[in-house]
Amino acid sequence: MAESSIFTRILRGDIPAEILAETENVFAIRDIAPQAPLHLLVIPKSEEYRNVVELAAGAPDILAEMIGLASSLAAEHGEGDFRLVFNTGAGAGQTVFHVHAHVLAGGLGEKSLGG
Repeated sequence: MAESSIFTRILRGDIPAEILAETENVFAIRDIAPQAPLHLLVIPKSEEYRNVVELAAGAPDILAEMIGLASSLAAEHGEGDFRLVFNTGAGAGQTVFHVHAHVLAGGLGEKSLGG
């Protein structure tokens, strides 16, 4: 059996983290290496899906729940505008293969997309 992801271990309480919000199927935490003034992660409680493509095909309702929570968190912790990023695959920067969304906000401009 594969080792649980870091997100599952956080949810179980094995690794300390402040859970900012939680629904039946998803939860949210702060990113430990923020890339924007507001950088949160929204994560399904199940680690069944490795990336957003698998999640969209297998559980679009959970994907919708993630987006709804991201919107609520951006309004609560920021000014409501936000960028939602899913890294899919190692070549795209995904390092934890338990699907999760990055909620970024605060002074982001279109030019901040470039490297």
